[in-house]
Amino acid sequence: MHKSELPGHRAPAVGLESPFEMLVACHERVNRSLVLLRRLQEHLRDKGLDEGARQAALDVMRYFDIAAPLHHQDEELHVFPPLLQGPDPDLHEIVTRLMNDHRAMETHWREARTTLTWIAQCGPQDWMPLSAEQTESLNRFSALYGRHIADEEQIAYPAARTSIKPATLKVMSQDMMRRRGVKQVENAA
Repeated sequence: MHKSELPGHRAPAVGLESPFEMLVACHERVNRSLVLLRRLQEHLRDKGLDEGARQAALDVMRYFDIAAPLHHQDEELHVFPPLLQGPDPDLHEIVTRLMNDHRAMETHWREARTTLTWIAQCGPQDWMPLSAEQTESLNRFSALYGRHIADEEQIAYPAARTSIKPATLKVMSQDMMRRRGVKQVENAA
């Protein structure tokens, strides 16, 4: 396989000054990474290991090692607390499940990452098709995201947008930028 057969992904940048739009853009990147993971598994099954497959494994690891933890932290620091402080017990239940999903994602990521690391580092002489256990670790990790993203975008984010005041939204944006090492520009107005 040529490197171009399993490219990484690119998503348009969304400014951190619009934190909820950035959170949705992160979900788009999650989905692109999960599509790449599925395509990687198909490629390994149909064609075996090659440099493009190794690079795809590295691309998936890079996203879920760096960006995904920051995204979860954004939600747990800024989106979920006001919802848990609100009066809606149904929303409390959804937010608690979303937070539990994050813990499950961390656990299942460690398992999936072990498989991806093996793919990225495996030499041609050591290559064997993925075992049922390895395939299951990748599939289990991917499966966590469907309902999770839908509940965040359709329930949690809209509820948080209505409960977060503009000044708090600005603090959220500044914190997201600071934790990502993005230089903040002060408005001269």
